[in-house]
Amino acid sequence: MADTKQFCTFYLGDLFFGVEVENVQEVFRYQDMTNVPLAPAAVRGLINLRGQIITAIDLRCRLQMEDWAEGKLPMNVVVRTEEGVVSLLVDEIADVLEVPEDDFERPPETINEITRELVRGVYKLKGKLLLILDTKKTVHVGSENSVAGTI
Repeated sequence: MADTKQFCTFYLGDLFFGVEVENVQEVFRYQDMTNVPLAPAAVRGLINLRGQIITAIDLRCRLQMEDWAEGKLPMNVVVRTEEGVVSLLVDEIADVLEVPEDDFERPPETINEITRELVRGVYKLKGKLLLILDTKKTVHVGSENSVAGTI
């Protein structure tokens, strides 16, 4: 039997993403945030999560996608990183999926540089692709268009 990996999955628009389930602390609905002056655009704000202040990263902004539709509130996928706990703001949270490691493929060289840096690879599923985010690189939002940097 092939080795498998588990991913917490979610949607941004019609794109299907996943992050390693072992890096996910929790998921929850929209929560009010406090804006951070002079923060990069991808930093949507700070959230008080049961007394722990965490940074909320706007994944639509980070991946250079259109902003949320008026009135649409993002959901939170809270991930643990080397720098601490960070919330990734997503459209819709899906399931935990287990996929065979053998089905993993690197992103093609034809996609843009930022996407190639943030998407570690792809799993082919029935009828759709699961894009695996590199959480370490995704949470580094030092400047508007950089892939690497610091929060």
